[in-house]
Amino acid sequence: MRIVDSPNQDERPPDTEITLVVLHSISLPPGEYGGDAIERLFTNRLDSAAHPYFKEIEGLKVSAHFLIRRDGSVIQFVPVERRAWHAGVSCWRGRERCNDFSVGIELEGSEDDVFAPAQYDSLVFLIQQLRNTLPIRDLAAHSDVAPGRKTDPGAHFDWARLLAALAQPAH
Repeated sequence: MRIVDSPNQDERPPDTEITLVVLHSISLPPGEYGGDAIERLFTNRLDSAAHPYFKEIEGLKVSAHFLIRRDGSVIQFVPVERRAWHAGVSCWRGRERCNDFSVGIELEGSEDDVFAPAQYDSLVFLIQQLRNTLPIRDLAAHSDVAPGRKTDPGAHFDWARLLAALAQPAH
C-alpha cells in the first residue's frame, strides 16, 4: 500500500467509534481510468486547465481514507484515526455527519461500468483488516448515506460478491 498524505482531513470528534465503511466510486476525468488526477484532487494539486471537467471541481477540498485502483493497488490518503472529507452532508441510521464515524473507500470506476475483479479482492482484504482494528459494523454506499445527492458506487457495484467474500474466513 502506498501512502500519500492529503491535507483534506482533520480530527474526529473525541471518543468517536468508527463503525461504518462508506464505498464510493470516482474516475477523473469522468469515465477515464489511470493517470494521477484522483491523487491530485485529493492533495489539492489538480490542474483545472488540464481538462474541461476539472474547471467544474476547481477548489473542491475532498479526500478519502483509501483509493483502490483498477489493478487492485491501494493508496491511503488519510490515517483511519483521522476524519477524511468524503461523505459530505450525510446520514446513516439516524446519525448525521458520517465522516465523523466512517472510513471512506474510493474505487476507481464509474457508475456506468463494472468494477475489476482485483478491486473486489483488495476491497475484501482492506475491509477485513479494518474489522481487525476498528469496531466496523456497517457497510454503505455513498448513495445510501447521501440519497438524492449522490449515486455512487452505482448499480454495477456487486454487493452480493462483496458480502459473500466477506462472509468467508479471512486468509
